Amino acid sequence: MMNGHIPQPPHSAGRRPQGFPTRINPGQIPSATEAVEFDRHQWEDATYYGHPGSHVPLSTSDYFAVDQGNSSPRFLRMTTWNIPNTSRLAGDCAVPMVAVIQPFADLGPGEDPVPLVDFGEEGPPRCENCRGYINPWCVWEQGGSAWKCNLCGHSTRVASSYFSHLDANLRRVDHDRRPELNVGTVDFVVPSDYWATNPPQRLSMPYFSLDPPPTGPRQPQPLRFVFAFDVSNESVQSGTLLSACTTLHDALSSFPPQSSLAILTFDQTLHFYDLSSDSAPMLVVSDIDEVFIPLRTGLFVNPVDRRTTIEVLLKAIPERFASMPHVHSALGPALRAGLAALAGCGGHIVVFQSTMPTIGAGALPGEPQEANMYDTPKEAQLYAPRDNTWREIGADCAEEGIGVSMFLTMGRYIDVASIGAVASLTGGELFFHPRFNPARESSVLQSQLHRLIERTTGYNCLMRVRVSNGLRITDQFGNFSKRGATDLEFGVLDADKAISVTFQHSGRLNVRGNAYVQSAVLYTSVDGQRRVRMCNVALPVVELAWNVFKLADIDATVYYLARHAIAQMSTEKMVNIRDDLTENCSSILLAYRNKCANTSSVDQLILPESFKSLPVYTLAIQKSKCLRARNVSSDVRNYWAHRMMSMSVRNIMHTLYPPLLALHDLSPEAGFPDPTTNRLVMPETMRDSHTYMEAHGVYLMDNGEMMVLWIGGSVSPQLLLDLFGVDDLMALDPRLPSLPILQTHLSTQVHNILAYRRLSRGGRIPKFFIARQNMDAAELEFSDMLVEDQNTGTMSYPDFLSVVHNQIKQVLQHGGTLGGGATMRSSVW
Repeated sequence: MMNGHIPQPPHSAGRRPQGFPTRINPGQIPSATEAVEFDRHQWEDATYYGHPGSHVPLSTSDYFAVDQGNSSPRFLRMTTWNIPNTSRLAGDCAVPMVAVIQPFADLGPGEDPVPLVDFGEEGPPRCENCRGYINPWCVWEQGGSAWKCNLCGHSTRVASSYFSHLDANLRRVDHDRRPELNVGTVDFVVPSDYWATNPPQRLSMPYFSLDPPPTGPRQPQPLRFVFAFDVSNESVQSGTLLSACTTLHDALSSFPPQSSLAILTFDQTLHFYDLSSDSAPMLVVSDIDEVFIPLRTGLFVNPVDRRTTIEVLLKAIPERFASMPHVHSALGPALRAGLAALAGCGGHIVVFQSTMPTIGAGALPGEPQEANMYDTPKEAQLYAPRDNTWREIGADCAEEGIGVSMFLTMGRYIDVASIGAVASLTGGELFFHPRFNPARESSVLQSQLHRLIERTTGYNCLMRVRVSNGLRITDQFGNFSKRGATDLEFGVLDADKAISVTFQHSGRLNVRGNAYVQSAVLYTSVDGQRRVRMCNVALPVVELAWNVFKLADIDATVYYLARHAIAQMSTEKMVNIRDDLTENCSSILLAYRNKCANTSSVDQLILPESFKSLPVYTLAIQKSKCLRARNVSSDVRNYWAHRMMSMSVRNIMHTLYPPLLALHDLSPEAGFPDPTTNRLVMPETMRDSHTYMEAHGVYLMDNGEMMVLWIGGSVSPQLLLDLFGVDDLMALDPRLPSLPILQTHLSTQVHNILAYRRLSRGGRIPKFFIARQNMDAAELEFSDMLVEDQNTGTMSYPDFLSVVHNQIKQVLQHGGTLGGGATMRSSVW
């Protein structure tokens, strides 16, 4: 395919390795793309049954999973699917022991839905000792009158209503009719004992109310939304307010049937609306220091029942505030108003914000002098809230079971580190649209709001992860609030969010048995039912390092390395974080060399099969927008840190190493259904490097957030005609918001591929940019996504591999440790 290549874009900037690099042939180094494509082809016609000790598909592959006791890797993925039997072996392997849990993940096409089990007022059977839930890995005893917990080994007698005799194999005779005994992922309906409890009354409330705060258990209710619109001058002038109102107007039919919503607007005052009245009168609260709700009824309505009233109001709001814009935006008081409206029931606050809050609670001073803080100890201050009020608001919302999501459409600095902390602490999401352009990004905004409303969501969530005897939990990473040492609290938790949990040995594990992980999320569904989402996995225990590496999972390991690095942003210098990442990568490869590889020359770099792509993914983490060396605004860094601390394994792999497609080289059948399987034929992706590109080619790069179409300067006029309907590169409009739909074979192919990707992301559309070679600014974004090149202030993949190799050689030849100090291994083990 590649007879020549283009020169590296002149605006790419990086650094060479220090010292004398080992010469490495770029054509012979391991390719992440080859591993991804091999795995994709291996699993596209296969079924994954989840047996302990079996190979697991990569997160980037599309597979069909059958749950036979182990939860699908979509829900729970391990860094190694074989657990070391001792802490010594775990330390020798240097593979972090981590579970990545995405409890509400979307199922694959045709997969069985998660079963819903109702035990009535008795609730699901639980261990009397560790409070673990009944699951397929429990052992039945005493003729079926008791079960032995696989987590702690304690025997618990069953209620008479749940008793069943055992057959000759010591299985319950009703085993096949009990979903909780057959599948690893189950939803339990739970009784009133599991209801959320209102927070204890405080001496100082964040809002004013004539009524005393609710106490005791709260009855589950269908999900309530509060939509809060910034109506300040910035929002009006940028077109954000009109686009936000139009987007919500178009999404009204997507709301869950029993849900309800309220609408709030704010500038330097707060504006509430009585939606029970056809005229939807506006009530203004000017006291933003002591926020209160000015109406008892009519604030929340069903979007279907009151659709006409809501539509009229959404059309009127942009016109109403266009004539009287204010400069200030009281975001803090608006969030406290949402907190007051949802207190006692929980829900979801969705904010459209266009400017930095400068008035009321959490008012922020001017923009910091970022340029003077980079590469100094003060830089860490850019990645933490400047006002602790935002942490307090986030903690208050999480405690009340309220999630906060924000659409940020600012034209200048907005301090994502401060206001974004509310979304991070409540399990919400940030949607980032700097210099918002309605013509280009309205469809993106619409797809994001639809996904927010329609995806599987639980609210008022409490999560606990349990592990079997001999293991203990040491740390958790993600966007949540911690309640005590073991429980994680989420205002909302949805299908796109995942958390990671690290483990440590507390004793020696039995190599003849399994280790177990069980995650349980207590939540309220959108239709108002209290449930527990349970996920289980059984993992073989091994005593050889080779077995640990044999079933090591590169996706989960890279996921952990990224989150571990991001978690240090507010305390460590960026250069130290990047150096630690390099040493952590070298530690794993050195451990394999020492424990598993045959004796060979120290000049030979030995890579385990499971971790062949680890160096390039480690380099990709260093080049991510939150950690890269080039000066990046703190808002951009903080947004990407928030995203990567919440996104799924699949999304983070595509973000770190974006798929690159050569559209000029598609086979005729690519992008069309296979006549035998009826599955869309997806083309092969290529390596992220200019070395493999051609000046006459057209390439598509998509990291899930942004999609860039790069067009070479020597492109064929026929290609342009097939894709854009013009035959001259200079006549092509680089500001096109999307690829035009044409009646050509190539256009149909590309649109089918994009539709498939959009479906796999739950309908979310990335921003679209065109980059003509050496002509358009979007080429900078494209070249920065070429991970294997020398760019973003960081070295190329061959040079980075040389650095890793030299670190390993140094230890092999002279002994000691990598970097001469503590690495990630000491913090994990």
